[in-house]
Amino acid sequence: MVDSARSAAVPAFDTSVWRVLGNPLIGSESGCETGAPLHGLTVAVKDLYDVAGFAVGAGIPEYLREQSVATESAPALRSLLGAGASVRGIAQTDEFAYSIAGANVHYGTPPNPRVPAGLPGGSSSGPAAAVALGHADIGLGTDTAGSIRVPASYQGLWGLRSTQDAVNRSGLLPLAPRFDAVGWLTRSPVVLRAAVDASVESHLQRIAPQKYVVAASVVFGLEDDVQAAFLGTASRLPVDLVDVGDIAALFRAFRTVQAAEAWQIHGGWVRAHPGVLGPDVAARFAWASQVTGSADRAARGVLGVARERLDHILNDRVLLLPSTTSTAPHRDNDPARLDRTRSSTLALTCLAAIGGYPALSAPLLSVGRAPLGLCLVGPRFSDLALVDAASDLAGVLS
Repeated sequence: MVDSARSAAVPAFDTSVWRVLGNPLIGSESGCETGAPLHGLTVAVKDLYDVAGFAVGAGIPEYLREQSVATESAPALRSLLGAGASVRGIAQTDEFAYSIAGANVHYGTPPNPRVPAGLPGGSSSGPAAAVALGHADIGLGTDTAGSIRVPASYQGLWGLRSTQDAVNRSGLLPLAPRFDAVGWLTRSPVVLRAAVDASVESHLQRIAPQKYVVAASVVFGLEDDVQAAFLGTASRLPVDLVDVGDIAALFRAFRTVQAAEAWQIHGGWVRAHPGVLGPDVAARFAWASQVTGSADRAARGVLGVARERLDHILNDRVLLLPSTTSTAPHRDNDPARLDRTRSSTLALTCLAAIGGYPALSAPLLSVGRAPLGLCLVGPRFSDLALVDAASDLAGVLS
């Protein structure tokens, strides 16, 4: 095993993907029970979760050096271990998970096997790349504003943001607790369903009705190629149109609350370590430091109204939308262009975060040869039903 916090040798695997590697790093808690649902499967753990015997690095070497070693693993990880999985290693993340690009100035940018010149998507970039490369079967990540769904979309993976609080979040370094959720990335819906089933309490699971809706404002705001891919699929399904409100206004409110919470949690460390963060993440924290209490309260009011509207829409229906507003951006895109892509995508992904809804990115769309996720947002605690619905759609659309 290798851990930069333990001054051990560098692993042969790509260090832009892995921070710590083992074979396994941690064994299954079910031993050799072949009947365990995740028997023989391996997990890449995002470097935000407590892993027994290791410190959390959050994508920042300086932060890693200052942290204590965890005495026990986070409950979300223990659920997978108890179901028969083992830990392959601890995988990289964007700094403090405050990004959806997948780039890291300290460790490099993980590869995107499906779009070799493209970004992998973040902030669950390491687990996503590990799964896409076949180095692990399950990526245990997080999704605050799309950090499961974006890499899933860019790399053609199955990725689920769970219903917020359906999975115990203790032992997880937060970014914005109002929106943070546990999530998983896999190459198949079968493995995803098994991981979800092992992790979400059975009494919290309820079936989501198989009625689909599309938000007109989402469709009309998409770029032509993404719009064509999405409408080409949606037109083959029985869907109704709904109004989710002013998406731009919702994104502004979401961004404000997220920033306020991120600064409250990490601002002290950021202020005490000037010049450590990459330019993009540093700029986000600089903006976050300027969010006033009145702005935060006003934004929370906007989100409260939006949540009521979305609760009504999703009461007996599933919202369909593209997981991202583009396929994987080129690694060499200029920062201004990447920021525009980030903002437009977050305006879609924040809808699930606002209400704490489960949201699944299924690799059912494409633009040319590049994958694009179809996102299903369902009522709270419809996590398993979304996986089943998307699996059915995969059969229908094929």
